[in-house]
Amino acid sequence: MKWICSVSFAVALALQPAFADDNHGQHPLTPEARDAFVSNLLQKMTLDEKIGQLRLISVGPDNPKEAIREMIKQEQVGAIFNTVTRHDIRAMQDQAMQLSRLKIPLFFAYDVVHGQRTVFPIPLALAASWDLDAIATVGRVSAYEAADDGLNMTWAPMVDVTREPRWGRVSEGFGEDTWLTSEMGRMLVESMQGKSPADRYSVMTSVKHFAAYGAVEGGRDYNTVDMSPQRLAQDYLPPYKAALDAGSGGVMVSLNSINGVPATSNSWLLKDLLRDDWKFKGITISDHGAIKELMKHGVASDPQDAVRVAIQSGVNMSMSDEYYSKYLPNLVKSGAVSMADIDDATRHVLNVKYDMGLFNDPYSHLGPAESDPKDTNAESRLHRPEARDVARKSIVLLKNRNDTLPLKKAGTIALIGPLADSQRDIMGSWSAAGVASQSVTVMQGIKNATAGKATLLYAKGANVSDNKGIQDFLNLYEKAVTVDARTPQQLLDEAVETAKKADVVVAVVGEAQGMAHEASSRSDITIPPSQQALISALKATGKPLVLVLMNGRPLAIVKESREADALLETWFSGTEGGNAIADVLFGDYNPSGKLPMSFPRSVGQIPIYYNHLNTGRPYDPARPNKYTSHYYDAENGPLYPFGYGLSYTSFTVSPVTLSAKTMPRNGQVSASVTVTNTGKLDGATVVQLYLRDQVASVSRPVKELKGFKRIMLKAGESQTVTFPVDVKALKFWNAKMQQVAEPGKFSVMIGLDSVHTSDAEFNYL
Repeated sequence: MKWICSVSFAVALALQPAFADDNHGQHPLTPEARDAFVSNLLQKMTLDEKIGQLRLISVGPDNPKEAIREMIKQEQVGAIFNTVTRHDIRAMQDQAMQLSRLKIPLFFAYDVVHGQRTVFPIPLALAASWDLDAIATVGRVSAYEAADDGLNMTWAPMVDVTREPRWGRVSEGFGEDTWLTSEMGRMLVESMQGKSPADRYSVMTSVKHFAAYGAVEGGRDYNTVDMSPQRLAQDYLPPYKAALDAGSGGVMVSLNSINGVPATSNSWLLKDLLRDDWKFKGITISDHGAIKELMKHGVASDPQDAVRVAIQSGVNMSMSDEYYSKYLPNLVKSGAVSMADIDDATRHVLNVKYDMGLFNDPYSHLGPAESDPKDTNAESRLHRPEARDVARKSIVLLKNRNDTLPLKKAGTIALIGPLADSQRDIMGSWSAAGVASQSVTVMQGIKNATAGKATLLYAKGANVSDNKGIQDFLNLYEKAVTVDARTPQQLLDEAVETAKKADVVVAVVGEAQGMAHEASSRSDITIPPSQQALISALKATGKPLVLVLMNGRPLAIVKESREADALLETWFSGTEGGNAIADVLFGDYNPSGKLPMSFPRSVGQIPIYYNHLNTGRPYDPARPNKYTSHYYDAENGPLYPFGYGLSYTSFTVSPVTLSAKTMPRNGQVSASVTVTNTGKLDGATVVQLYLRDQVASVSRPVKELKGFKRIMLKAGESQTVTFPVDVKALKFWNAKMQQVAEPGKFSVMIGLDSVHTSDAEFNYL
């Protein structure tokens, strides 16, 4: 749709008519009309047709398109994922609408995690923006492009709180904090679903992974989770609830067990909590092949038992296995599974199809065949300005000794590193339908910024890793990493000679995108040795050294932080990443990102997170005592704390002013600070509000994020920032699993990161 380029994206979206209006309200998109319609349809369906609706099939080698079309004709499929072209989607929908008995439309889904064709920064980077407007932009563009491809649902957002940087799926989430994750997830749901998932350029979300997947033991993917009910309710469940309260129509069930019970067989999780307590009316979907895995978990004796347990526990739709269709008919005939169980699951599938508007127009996200793009990957389908803007806001300046940055667009710049010119890596994990050849590398971004003004030299310097096993792992399913045929020493020598010719060295180092992905857990979260040697050799040249990190998790970079004159955390920044990074390097954009996860000094500190409980023997670095909670061989605190991030200008925060020293029961107080830009450049920063319950019936965290506000200040400008604090912010789950706010003294802490704050106190009566 080329016309979208001629007007602003926001205006373009506003001009789109609601889907229901397009169809003159054939089926009103109300719960009452939906329930009546679905009840009537269920009465017409055979058992096999109902079971067919519970199957979610992936297009791939095991299920070629031709075989799937035959299954659709026989009404053995309810939904499809992993196809993203209108032609293929239309052909499959045609099978359902022309050849099946009841003509129940399919829905089509995909992992649109941080963009569909335009790839935005990975979710961990999005969280580093602390900018809800930026998140809304990501959601709107992603939904637009996904719907324009014919999709109806996305497997996103991922709101698994995690304090475990070894876990590969850290890259998909929003970090260690419950509040920040909740806000990010809520905004993505609202922006992707819009007023209705039936609208032409909206898609339904499926929040994942329910629940507590981010707490897997040892940071090892698919592993177990064991925690107290209080911690589960206080720290891990709120982001899912926030996403569902925002209207998410789907929930993807997690692969992990929780306190011994796999989520796929957890009726407390999927029925008691999700349906009864939270009143969720949408669809629950297993993760890939999870029903089969119940046997390996040891909670099902055979395939029939696995199917019985899953459907009776509340799993409506089975993703990518044949178990429901193969075993449910006989389970119903034998009485092991009731028709009520089948009807309940089928009703939820039909409900979301109704909410998607598919019973009004099964082709609502496809349009007429003649409207299909001639080139699916056409440049005109991308939204580059939005991607560049969001990527810039996601970059975090960690160190800037002697104002090494911003760089001058003059002289000679040496660009070195195995990630400096990688179009694939800069997109990151789960890059949907993004095309690597359309992404801008750091090299290209610097070339664009310095054309005709500076000389740019390049050397690879090292492979991402010299470990053959890691290289093979990264290239297991695709040729993702190119291994240079030269010896490590030859690569290093070339890099050193290149650096000696330059005025400044920019080294792009970190992880390949495949190192921070599903099934990519790491026991060692340092930069690979090949790149460590490169950094040390570059440092030895004596040239100013700027390290540009590309990575999908917090890394242990104590040595590299000492060696670098400037350190820029860019994550995997997406299609426009190279241009965005160059904008920051040369000062065309003043960095304002803040860390959504603490950076540990070593893997031995994990888990390390800012909102920990205190102990009876807390360590005081000002008065060290052997018999206190600390490491004798390392500092307790992180290398870089949660909420941390520098700017090219400087800010000061005034003492906290409270509107009152007491908060009445169910009342509120306001906490204010004045933030001043004391530097010479205009810049943005994020003001963060933390609270602490000083004395309670259970030990409470040393601080908890309860609000944040991103502000822009001109040089010399001041702004007063006020946060309301109400009783909701004081509540926690006590030992009796009651959510309460207990009277007592509370600390209010406001600052620009989680460590450096201005404090005040009030009493809750």
